[in-house]
This record gives sequence, structure tokens and C-alpha cells, in this order.
Amino acid sequence: MAENSDTKRPGDEEDDDEEEIDDANYKTAKDAILFAVDISESMLQRPPPSDDKKADRDSPATAALKCAYQLMQQRIISHPNDMMGILLFGTEKADLKEGSTIGDQGFPHCYLLEDLDVPSAQDVKQLRDLVEDEEQAAEILTPAKEPVGLSTVLFCANQIFTTKAPNFSSRRLFLVTDNDNPAQSKIDKDTTITRARDLYDLGVIIELFPISRPGHGFDRSKFFDDLIYPTSPSDPDALALTSSTTKISGSGDGISLLQSLLSSINSKATPRRALFSIPFEIAPGLQIGVKGFLLIKRQEHVKSCYVWVGGEKPQIVQGSTSHLADDTARVVEKTELRKAYKFGGEAVTFSEEEFKQIRQCFGDPIIRIIGFKPMSSLPIWANTNKATFIYPSEADYIGSTRVFSALQQKLISSKKMGVAWFIPRRNAAPTIAAIIPGEEKYGDDGEQVMPPGLWLVPLPFADDLRQCPEQTILKSTDELTDIMSKVIHQLQLPKGVYDPSRYPNPDLQWFYRILQAMALEEELPDHPEDKTIPKYRQIDKRAGQYIEEFGAAFKEEMTILRSSNRGDIIRGPLKKRGADSEDAPAVHGKLAKRVKTEGKSQGDGDDLAEMNRKGTLSKTTVAVLKDWLSERGQSTSGKKADLIERVQEYLDSKGM
Repeated sequence: MAENSDTKRPGDEEDDDEEEIDDANYKTAKDAILFAVDISESMLQRPPPSDDKKADRDSPATAALKCAYQLMQQRIISHPNDMMGILLFGTEKADLKEGSTIGDQGFPHCYLLEDLDVPSAQDVKQLRDLVEDEEQAAEILTPAKEPVGLSTVLFCANQIFTTKAPNFSSRRLFLVTDNDNPAQSKIDKDTTITRARDLYDLGVIIELFPISRPGHGFDRSKFFDDLIYPTSPSDPDALALTSSTTKISGSGDGISLLQSLLSSINSKATPRRALFSIPFEIAPGLQIGVKGFLLIKRQEHVKSCYVWVGGEKPQIVQGSTSHLADDTARVVEKTELRKAYKFGGEAVTFSEEEFKQIRQCFGDPIIRIIGFKPMSSLPIWANTNKATFIYPSEADYIGSTRVFSALQQKLISSKKMGVAWFIPRRNAAPTIAAIIPGEEKYGDDGEQVMPPGLWLVPLPFADDLRQCPEQTILKSTDELTDIMSKVIHQLQLPKGVYDPSRYPNPDLQWFYRILQAMALEEELPDHPEDKTIPKYRQIDKRAGQYIEEFGAAFKEEMTILRSSNRGDIIRGPLKKRGADSEDAPAVHGKLAKRVKTEGKSQGDGDDLAEMNRKGTLSKTTVAVLKDWLSERGQSTSGKKADLIERVQEYLDSKGM
């Protein structure tokens, strides 16, 4: 499974205005991905042998197929309605399989390994066998003697998308190659660009995954800068994340091509759909257009359908909902239903029109700035929900990008934040949100990991605030603080940053692993892989000495504190004392609460029988009830009502 399956990227939520799919066979499909892999001699070359465990063992073409295999088995569970296909180009033999999409239509050196379709378990098995069987792979992965034109590949992809996914809202071509200049002439380059524009006109997004070989870097400016658009013309307002070059590792440098490809492809495996598209009012009469994206969201187990197994073969259940009257069991029509809320013990009903007026009384969806405050005035606890990332949109207001950029840069330079009235969509509850500027960030390899924009952080209303209970704080000494700082320094995460992609959710991964094993008829795993388990040996090696030193110093300090006479700290563990005790411990100068011992007078021993006859057994304390039951060998677990019931049953059995 991919490591970042616990995380979702921009656009995991569908836009409300998403185009419906007319194809009757794939009404619920959301995304179509065609994985195109270059099969050339350079792509089939393996790296030099190495003793490094992290060094590459596979050729770039094999790594790309393994990446496609992992992506397919991941999406067959997490996105069961998406379509995926694998196209190999540059092969000696062409695809002549009967019934395939391209068939025998004159696409030389193009081999359709997996037709564009909703992948089945059998498709995953075939791809797995190809990845693991070198002889079968060598039969297919034989490079052609003459170079294949990229225009032919793009035209072939055009035919596949037009035939198999004509009305999909998201169609993408993943292109994996190490050839930075595939055009043989200017005419060939112009033809390829024309084929690419035809794909863009269809709404297909071309994603390039370039691979650099040792001694030969991938130069995008030679050819692909004129071919690959940073954003799709069909959605120019989508977040544009630049692609970095995936490098083939040399001998022993510890860089994994497969992991690098997986990370790069997974970052673009989910289409970036907007969560909302609404006006952004900066001042009265000044509005721009923005789109909202949910960058990170918790992923949970998704049950795509119910299956009935009572017949000869399992069948997918078509669910339906009916409302029945309690008294007559009559089917109640939707027009007869009304929503109600309880108030003062009575149900207050509303019609659909009245309920709609109540929900929409705050106006249309909008982000309206109502003021600015210093960033330092935002406390860390003032966050009631997940933040939303907003990005400018030119769809409704021309010039939105310039105004948005000016506001974002001004907030950063002034160290200010905006305070806004925020209604994300119709029927949504309004909130007050802090507008926090976000700077553009790049990774070590120069890849953009975060685009510039603004964050909307929901702030609490007065009704959302609760008073925290008072806590007793014990101050640490300078010596203990110094020792613990050494422990913290030794246990820092790499680069001091928590990267969620390095720690997949073990519960989700275990769930997917079981599904995969059952679907592919594999052996069930014995235990889940949990990368959140601490590395105890490494911790002991790096910080074990300081931890033992801290434990000894803490024990010595506690001994001194218990024997001292200072009154501003707690002296040792508190003990329960009777009401007649005169030496109750003092906590911060106040006498500790004494424990009541009037239980004996509330019904001890056989007095409970008398209290049971009078009906006052409920006035007895829990401690007395437990002692009474314990003396008679009865269970003392449960709440007070359970204890009283147990006492009454015992008394009845004894005739008392």
C-alpha cells in the first residue's frame, strides 16, 4: 500500500457542480488514469550492483510497472469506481489483442498492457505476475529497434480516452520517460504538440514524470515545456504543483527510484477538485473569486456497497428507504414529512420552505473580511475545525489573482491576519474565521510542496468556549530541565519536521491488506505493519544514558522535596485520613478535604434489611453497599443501582 494513504490531497471533496457521467456502465466512476511507460533500452538498463540495502535493483521501466501495480491495488480498494489502464510505448510488438480498445488500428510499437477500465482482482493478478516473472516481462518489454514518435502515443491515448471514458470529469495521462527530446525533427515536434492540444481540448491532463540517468539530467526546456501545461485549460484555477525530476540512483547512494516514483505519482493520483467556489469580499464593493481546497483530511474505511450472498452467486444490493407510520405501518410519502425540534418538552415542526428560510437567513455563500489583527493575537487553542486552503479563481472576476496575491504578500510582510465572516456553501452554518497567509514552500529537490495562498481557520464563538479545570503545576528544577533538553535534542525527528507520509495509518493499512489478500487469493498476513511503534534500540543508543541520568536526578530531587518544609509543593502521595485526624496535609496552603466516615450510621450490617423494608436503601453510600456485599461473598462491580438491586436480591433470598 502507498504510505500516504492516510492523507488526502487538494480536491478529495467533489465540487457541487461536477459534471454527471452519461455512460450507463460507469455512472459512478470519478477518475480515469492511463499510465504510459516508455520502453527503451535506457529505461530497461539496471543500475550497477551494490551492497547498500536502499540502492536500486530495478530498471526504470520495471520500477514504473511496480509503481503502477501498487497504485492499482491501492485504488481498487480506496477508489473502487475509478478506471485505470497501462500503455507501453517503444515496444517491439504492438498490441493486437482481440477486443482491446486500440486493437489493430495502426499504432506501431504501442502495447496496451491493461485496457482502460475499472480494475478487477484478475487485472491486479496479471500485473503482479508480470512484475514478478522476469521471463514473461522480457517477452513483452523488448524495445523497438527504431524510435517511436510521441505523437503516435498521444494519438493512441486520445483514442483510448474517447472510446472508454468519453464523459468523465477527470481524465489524466501519466507519462513516464527518460527521453527529454523525443522529437526527431521540427515537423515531428509540431505534430506532437498538436496531438497534445487535442488531448487538452478533450479535458485530459498530461502529467509528466521525468527520469534522469547518471551523467544525463532530464532537460524539460528541450521539448516538454512546450508540451506540458502547468494547469489544465479546462480548470485553469486548479492548484498547480510543479513536477520534479526523478533520479536513477547510482551504486550505493541509498536513493530508491521506486519510492521516489511512488511519492511523486501518489501526490498527483487524486484530482484536485475544489471544495467550494465563492466570492471573497475584501472591502465594500471589492470582490474577487476564490476556490477552497481541503489539503489534509482523515481517511476512514469506505464500504462501497452491500452484497447479498443468499443466492447462487453474490449480488450487489440496490438499497431503498421507506418511512412507515407507527400506528398503521402505512408508507409515508416524502411530502408528508416535516422536520421538528424539541423545545420545552414540545416538538416544534417546520415545513421545507420554513426550514430553508431559517438556514439561508444569513445570506449567500461568501468570505467577507471584517477586520485585521496581529498574528500574535491568535491563541493556539482558537481552532474549532480543520482549516481550508483558498486559491484565486478568474472564472467570475478578472484580476482576482493579482488582488489575492497583493493581499497575501501584505499580510505576510505586516505579520497580520484577517478576520472574516465565512459561509462556505448554501445551508451551511456561518463561522468567524482567521485568514492566515501561507508562503510558497519547496522541498530539498526543488519541488514545490506547498503553493502560496491563504488559510481559513474557524474561530470559536462565545458558546464554544468552556472553562478549563484548575490544575496543580509542579515546577521543574534547572538541573532536570537541562538533562531533559538533552533527551529531547537526541530524539528529534529527521529535519525536525513531522512528515505524515512516513507514518501510514496502521489500522487502514491492515484493513486494506486483508482485503487485498482475500481478493487476490494470497496468504493472510500474521500481524500488521505499524511504523508508529518506537524504535527502542535506536532510542536507547541515542538517549539511553541521558534518560537514566534524568531518572536518577528526578529520584534524588523528589527525596529532597519530600523532606523539605516548603509549603508551595505537594509533599509525597496524599493519604486518606479520618475526620478526627489533625495532621491533614496542606496543598498550596489550604487544608486537604477530609474523608467522611459516617458510613456506619447510614446502615451497616443487618441495618440494611430494615432500610430495605422502609424503602430508604438508596440513601446508603456506595462504600457501605460494597462492604456489605463483599462480606457476604457477592459481586461489588457496577453502579449504585446495580449494587442496590444485588442487595435486595440477597435479602429476598434469605427472607429478610
